[in-house]
Amino acid sequence: MLKRMKRSIVRDIVFILLFSFALPAFATVRLPKLISDGMVLQRDAKVRVWGWSSPAEKVTVNVAGNQYKCVANKAGEWSVQLRPQKAGGPYSIEIEGQNNAIKINNVLFGDVWLCSGQSNMELPMRRVKPLYESEIQNANNSNIRYFAVPQKYNLKYPENDYSSGSWQEVNTATILSFSAVPYFFGSELYKKYGVPIGLINASLGGSPIQSWMSEEALAAFPHYLNDAIKYRDDDLIKQTEDAENKNVSDWYAEADRKDAGQAEDWKLPAFDDSDWSTMHIPGFWSETSVGNTNGVVWFRRQFDITKEDAGKAAFLNLGRIVDADSVFINGKFVGNVTYQYPPRWYNVPENLLVEGKNTIAVRIVSNSGKGGFVPDKPYELKIANTLIDLKGIWRMKLGCSMPPTPGTTFFRWKPTGLYNAMIAPLLQYNKKGVIWYQGESNTSQPYEYAKLLPTMITSWRKSFDQKKLPFIYAQLPNFMETNAEPTESDWAVFRDMQTKTLSVPATAMTVNIDLGDWNDIHPMNKKDVAKRLVLAARRIAYNDRKVVCSAPLYKSMKIKGNKVEISFSGTERELIVKNGNELKCFAIAGADKKFVWAKAQIKGAKVIVWNDEVYKPVAVRYAWADNPEGANLADTEANLVSPFRTDSW
Repeated sequence: MLKRMKRSIVRDIVFILLFSFALPAFATVRLPKLISDGMVLQRDAKVRVWGWSSPAEKVTVNVAGNQYKCVANKAGEWSVQLRPQKAGGPYSIEIEGQNNAIKINNVLFGDVWLCSGQSNMELPMRRVKPLYESEIQNANNSNIRYFAVPQKYNLKYPENDYSSGSWQEVNTATILSFSAVPYFFGSELYKKYGVPIGLINASLGGSPIQSWMSEEALAAFPHYLNDAIKYRDDDLIKQTEDAENKNVSDWYAEADRKDAGQAEDWKLPAFDDSDWSTMHIPGFWSETSVGNTNGVVWFRRQFDITKEDAGKAAFLNLGRIVDADSVFINGKFVGNVTYQYPPRWYNVPENLLVEGKNTIAVRIVSNSGKGGFVPDKPYELKIANTLIDLKGIWRMKLGCSMPPTPGTTFFRWKPTGLYNAMIAPLLQYNKKGVIWYQGESNTSQPYEYAKLLPTMITSWRKSFDQKKLPFIYAQLPNFMETNAEPTESDWAVFRDMQTKTLSVPATAMTVNIDLGDWNDIHPMNKKDVAKRLVLAARRIAYNDRKVVCSAPLYKSMKIKGNKVEISFSGTERELIVKNGNELKCFAIAGADKKFVWAKAQIKGAKVIVWNDEVYKPVAVRYAWADNPEGANLADTEANLVSPFRTDSW
């Protein structure tokens, strides 16, 4: 009897197993990270909701009183196209498969903007906090939503989803992590139109344009495509990274071993630095007896604290330092930054500052080039209402000299890598337009950029299936030191090449040569950059024909005696001197092709340029410099004229 029962149980188990295998196996319905709580979908457009499930699985989507049905394909991919919906919300979206259901909450319909580029598009609000304290304190708008695309690359294939990411509303808890240009852009648009704004930020510092382009788009640029193909080899990447990381690690270990400052504890207040040399801060030590040396250099100085301020917490601002720094107050570590671009903002804890003499020590590691404290930045200690200026004479001593740090390969910047990982997953997400702030990493090849950018725009529009998608881009601002005399400039050529993309339909460019900082590739004024992008958006994306978003462009020149007459397109608007009484930044050249500063005068819709010592002029340039500080030719709407040249040398 027992044996028969055992055989019966075994037969039942086998039957159940066979029956379960005969039933269709449905995977759970899954959604991309973009299709999630808090998202903004494009209003007044046929937008797509998509995801994955089992092959041939039936999926139902319910939203705003409408129901949509579809069947997944053989790859388990499904999508539905929603009917155009007016701006508003919040709505819920319910997605039902044959094995599970998903509910997405707090969905708005509004305008969706893709914000892309490199570090000036990426720069977060926390980095510009000193300029926008009021905006940050009052940030509270649930109708502005932000999705930060994870920063990663893929050189092998386009990905279909992000590894992480969620939609965030604007409030005081989230605002510091929002990128500044997208935030101000969305905020200004919301003020104007009052519709929900969705901002998708896909940007990465240092990235060249070719990293944002697909394999298909780079077919016309085989040297970039070959570079991408070369590094599809995981073993090659690992071997390269391991070798380069070891070289860099060995460099720092050697610097630490050789650094006399660490061996002798130069950070301690009691250390006797009376025999050290001195240097005026800010500045670079290449201009001192240390010379243009890489390695480790130490700086020290004393400052006084009153009895009232002793023991209080403080904020230390050391401007910008090239390259890495570690900061000590009274021998205690208060912070460090490992590369040159971020501002040096350090919180000094309570009970560290003492009444009377206090000592600050800064250990700087210079990797290559000129090391030191960047000029025209604040160097100060703030304690409640007390401000201590730290500029002036500091003690200085070389800890050790080193060769330049070994270079590394930035695989995340390789061609196609960012397109595949950061752009491809959002191809199906309908958008109102694109804003683009990029180019610093391509300034050494400006003529090539004149071909790359139009190619990328066309390719993105094709991939997005939005052939007339508005594309608005920021011309590079002024940067680096000014020149006493006219000179050649890759940045000037680059800005000129950026204007060539305006021949592509539904594009606009903003001129920003008055919004940069000579000593910072990441200027803090991001609000005015965004306002200019908004003007362009109103013109080409919202079809507001009353908006003037750009000044006239250079059209042609005519030589009349010793003067040159410059004509412009868009002459329905008058030209003006924006600041001051006379035009600046014009240069003129004769047959020797040597440019000298020129006088310029507005005459109707033209500008007359001359120099009394150039009798037979052949060419004119305007704002032709890395930093054309003071360039002031504009239209009556205060839009600056883009830099130009009449020559092609």
